[in-house]
Amino acid sequence: MWRLPGSRAALRGVRTAVERHTRAEAAAAATETAAGAMERAVVRCVPSEPKLSLSFALADGSHKNMQRDQSEPLGRALSRIATNALKGHAKAAAAKKSRKNRPNASGGARARAGRGLRAGGEAVLPGGGSGGGCAQRGRLAGRCGAADRRCQVQGGAQPAGLHRAAVATLHHGRLPGMPQAQPRIWGPRQLPLPLVQGSQTRSGRAEGGGPSSLSPSSPSPSWTETGVNERVYTPSNADIGLRLKLHCTPGNGQRLGPSRELESVCPVEAGPGTCTFDHRHLYTKKVTDNSLIRTVSYNLLADTYAQTEFSRSVLYPYCAPYALELDYRQNLIQKELTGYNADLICLQEVDRNVFTDSLVPALEAFGLEGVFRIKQHEGLATFYRKTKFSLLSQHDISFHEALESDPLHKELLEKLVVYPSAQERVLQRSSVLQVSVLQSTKDSSKRLCVANTHLYWHPKGGYIRLIQMAVALAHIRHVSCDLYPGIPVIFCGDFNSTPSTGMYHFVVNGSIPEDHEDWASNGEEERCNMSLSHFFKLKSACGEPAYTNYVGGFHGCLDYIFIDLNALEVEQVIPLPSHEEVTTHQALPSVSHPSDHIALVCDLKWK
Repeated sequence: MWRLPGSRAALRGVRTAVERHTRAEAAAAATETAAGAMERAVVRCVPSEPKLSLSFALADGSHKNMQRDQSEPLGRALSRIATNALKGHAKAAAAKKSRKNRPNASGGARARAGRGLRAGGEAVLPGGGSGGGCAQRGRLAGRCGAADRRCQVQGGAQPAGLHRAAVATLHHGRLPGMPQAQPRIWGPRQLPLPLVQGSQTRSGRAEGGGPSSLSPSSPSPSWTETGVNERVYTPSNADIGLRLKLHCTPGNGQRLGPSRELESVCPVEAGPGTCTFDHRHLYTKKVTDNSLIRTVSYNLLADTYAQTEFSRSVLYPYCAPYALELDYRQNLIQKELTGYNADLICLQEVDRNVFTDSLVPALEAFGLEGVFRIKQHEGLATFYRKTKFSLLSQHDISFHEALESDPLHKELLEKLVVYPSAQERVLQRSSVLQVSVLQSTKDSSKRLCVANTHLYWHPKGGYIRLIQMAVALAHIRHVSCDLYPGIPVIFCGDFNSTPSTGMYHFVVNGSIPEDHEDWASNGEEERCNMSLSHFFKLKSACGEPAYTNYVGGFHGCLDYIFIDLNALEVEQVIPLPSHEEVTTHQALPSVSHPSDHIALVCDLKWK
């Protein structure tokens, strides 16, 4: 964590400007006398990241989480923050005034049933700290054996009648060991086992009454328990428009700590209906037995790419803008991934905050643990089922750094040096390789080398992808032969190469000649003829589908799960969505599919 000198004082100035605006707009702010010292302001500024993150609280109790370019002068950034904060505060004041005029209206962000849900449709909650009006994902409880978790449903004061609830995360109180709600995304946190063993859990439902945010004259809600004792509550269509309360009492088996409650401020909202992956989940209802390894490879479409004007207007103009929002897509991603009941999940284009605040909590609830490797603006993530595997070691590399400095690639570098233009282009790329060595928890003699990558994307970068793959395979051989002799390899990723390309030919055939056309993929000036070969016997476990990427201007097979044929075989491949499902909303992403790629899912078997 980095702190910018002077940033705290400057941010205090931002808050002061908002307070001044508030006083001028409403003299009734006497109830908010906490305009004294501002809460802790945190600036996260990491040299390897292009943006810095600022998190602070205003006097009105709202929390702000913002990002700014590191290259932007601090004064200018704070000026923009002040302007945005004033606008946000004005909107909040207008909304508050509107709510006073409509005492029966249910305020806050809206959760969605089906949309904005995790696997099985777990309901969502509003973001706790962003001050925004977008739906956020929540969960019933932490990883506790018997923590007291009461899921209660509150009736809103609306003429429609009964209201149920969305599932909340456990709220972070001041009690040490309580799970903590993240600033932007409600995520579950693990309760320490000494604290939660012997705790109590209950859930409930209420009829009638309005939310606590309504006026004091509103009828008090009566809560009744839902009877849900699972970690996750699954809403149905009957839950649309209803709310939730979560009650948690931690304990250590001998005594109980203070209870904490969290109420949602939003109703469950209707989702997108049938998703492209719903029928696939019919094949993956249960976790596989110990003889099988269900493997998933999926490019999630990083938020840093989805949230650009170019993406909205050129790449995905057919996609509804709200369906490109992270808060919408990440809930569909959670629902899809958890529904596969996978043992291994290799993900590409993973935003760091999505990994930390969304994927880790969601997948941990279903028994998976993950590791992350940053690339530049996003990165790679590998998750493994803890009941089947333990992590022995990690051996991640950056392609350009390894090529320049690792003796393993000396011969390849010597070939490349002969072509200066091509060498310069190759060394400019930021692609990385994530390599994890796993060991079976049931049989310590069974180990796996799981590799995950996302190769260079440009259509004319064929020769760059060839060299990146040569570096990757040499490194994987070092891990699987030198460090852990004889362990099988599973190599997943978005390789940005169709089956007709040199990269795919190189992987499945073991070599590529120096006269292959891809060596001149970007013209004669960057031609770099060389012959390459590798040691492995690899096969695409899911074959060669017509496409794994389907956007408005392109569709093709770019993603693969390559397996070591000497040690592994394919038990089954989970069918991809039908063409009709993929094109229901023209192309991907869409309101029913969170990425422009399609996940590959297969069950592998030890030979």
